[in-house]
Amino acid sequence: MSFWKKYRKLHIWLAVDLAVLGLYLALRQNRQLMNSFADHVTTPLKAALGRLCALTSLSIMEILYALAAVGAVAYTVWSVIAVVKARGHRGRRVYSALLGAADGILTVYVLSCLMWGVNYWTDSFQDRSGITAQPVAAEDLKNVTAYFAERLSETADTVPRDENGVYAVSKEQILSESRSVYGSVTELFPFLKFPDTGVKAVRCSRIMSVMGFTGVYFACVGESNVNVDSPACLLPSTIAHELAHRRGVAWEQECNFLGVLASVTSGLPDYAYSGWLLGFIHLGNALYETDPEAYWAIRSTLPAAIEADLRDNSAYWDQFRDNVVEKVSDTVYDAALKSYGDANGMKSYSMVVELLVAYYKDRI
Repeated sequence: MSFWKKYRKLHIWLAVDLAVLGLYLALRQNRQLMNSFADHVTTPLKAALGRLCALTSLSIMEILYALAAVGAVAYTVWSVIAVVKARGHRGRRVYSALLGAADGILTVYVLSCLMWGVNYWTDSFQDRSGITAQPVAAEDLKNVTAYFAERLSETADTVPRDENGVYAVSKEQILSESRSVYGSVTELFPFLKFPDTGVKAVRCSRIMSVMGFTGVYFACVGESNVNVDSPACLLPSTIAHELAHRRGVAWEQECNFLGVLASVTSGLPDYAYSGWLLGFIHLGNALYETDPEAYWAIRSTLPAAIEADLRDNSAYWDQFRDNVVEKVSDTVYDAALKSYGDANGMKSYSMVVELLVAYYKDRI
């Protein structure tokens, strides 16, 4: 009992964290309850926090991560000093330091579950739209890939290009247009209506590239952040993907689908090209795995401008492939997705092909 009293606050903190987490895990399969909690609590809260974050061009996520890193280092140094000074009570000091760290980490995870994990257990975009991922027939995959290649070729000359023929729309312009990207999609799917406040450019985008990320939705403050160090050709469709998350769409394959659909229907040439390009990359990769000959037959029809963008994008990301940081971040992110309820983890990103084929096969 004296041991409990000595660390009473830390133990209560831990107990509260575990109680809330246990309640979430016990109730998350109740779809009606999760829908109500998201609709009436977390979604309005994230929208309000997002509007506050939009008052500054600085990424609040980036600031909080920096503060967390500094705080973690400071806490570690303070704990080590406290343990050294404790002498006869070092075991207790080590225990309190580790318990405090565990409390803080668990609190962050619990907040993430409540602010974002809940959305994995609500009605999905597929549930609400009637567009469902399904097994893809080889002929349908080839036809839809060819259709995307045709649209991509038609839009290749609608965007400015540099002396090397590479997509050269300014990233400032792309960011400024982000608020109007979902206009047409919300007419098709009214439940996606949301007051967009734009996205934030991450100043330490190079670090995001090392970690293999092009964008991040930071649910705890309702803020969308994008990597502005990577090539601009896929920035518009990345923005559209992150804005899908702001609308409460949790599943990555659904956000990739919406990133493509919102971009190509936006009426913005730079976004339309980017959407067709992202869709072609996903579809082309899938087609290449099943029918390389058909893939190269379609790929050979693309104009030089598109090939320039594909080479530029590949060259950029090749320099970061298979580094230790990327492997660790992928492992952590994959585990986080699975803990929220996405059994496919990062593999779910590739499932966009099933949605694209399901949607476009009868529209071409």
